[in-house]
Amino acid sequence: MTAPQLPKRLLGDPDSYARIEQAIAYLRAAQPRQPELNEIANHIGLSASHTQRLFSRWAGISPKRFAQFLTVQRAKRCMDETADLLGLALAAGLSGPGRLHDLFVTMEAMSPNEFRRAAAGMSIRYGVGPTPFGAALIAVSPRGVCHLSFRQGQSDSDWVAELRHAWPRADLVHAPEAAADTLDRIFARPPGSPERGLSLWVSGSNFQIQVWRALLQLPFGGLLSYGRLAQLVDRPGAARAVGSAVARNPIAFLIPCHRVLRASGDFGDYRWGGQRKVAICTWEAACGDNASSAP
Repeated sequence: MTAPQLPKRLLGDPDSYARIEQAIAYLRAAQPRQPELNEIANHIGLSASHTQRLFSRWAGISPKRFAQFLTVQRAKRCMDETADLLGLALAAGLSGPGRLHDLFVTMEAMSPNEFRRAAAGMSIRYGVGPTPFGAALIAVSPRGVCHLSFRQGQSDSDWVAELRHAWPRADLVHAPEAAADTLDRIFARPPGSPERGLSLWVSGSNFQIQVWRALLQLPFGGLLSYGRLAQLVDRPGAARAVGSAVARNPIAFLIPCHRVLRASGDFGDYRWGGQRKVAICTWEAACGDNASSAP
C-alpha cells in the first residue's frame, strides 16, 4: 500500500479534522484499555462505519491500528531508532537520514536585522487553505516560504494581523489560490520527493537557526527527545534552551519541530496545540508504515 493521498473532499471539509482531533484525544485518554470502534464513534457523534471511513481516508489505517502509534512505548522506541540513525549518519560524515528531505527542502537564514532590511518593500503572497491538520496560513516570499502556521481559534483577521505584525515593512498580497496550491503540494504526500522542492526563508539567532537546521535532518516519521536534539547541536545539557528554540519555529511542519518529544515518550507541548502535534506525528507514522509495506 502506498502512502495515502488525502482526498479533496476531506481537505475541504472544515469539520473533518476537528472530528479526527476529537477522536485522537479520546484514544489517548482511553489508550490503556483500547476502546472499541463503537465507543469512539459514539464519542465523536458519528456512526461506526463513518468513523472507520473517516480515519481510513485521513490516515490510511483503522482507528484500532492508529491507536498503536499513540503508545509511550512506541514513541520511546522510535526516539531511540531515530537517534541511532542520526548517530550513524553523522559518524559517516553525512548530513543525517533526512538527507533526501534536506535536498529538496532548503533553508536560507538571516539575522533579524538583515531580515528586516531584506524584507522592506518585498512582496509576500499569503493565504489560508485546508490541510490534513485543519486550516493553515502560509506566506511565500520571492526567497521562499517564510511563514506557516495552523489556526488556533483566532479569526482570519486576527490571524493575518499576526502575520502583518511579523512583516511590518513588507507588502502583503492576498493570494488564496496560490496559498491553497502550495499547501496541497506540501501535504499531499510525505516530503522527500524530487518534484516537491521548496525553499524556506527564516530569521533567528545563531542558536535558533542551528536548532532549526538540525530539525531538518530528522527523517520523516522520526522522533527525537529534546536532550538528544541538544546533543545533535553540540549543546548537551541545554535541553531547555533547545526547547525554547523549537517553540520559536516560524514554519510549521516543514521545519519539523513536532518530531521533538519529552524523554518520557510524552508528546509534550506544541506551539499550534498539543493534540495537533500528536495528530501530525501519528499521521506521519501511518504514512511511513503504509509506504514501507508497499510492494
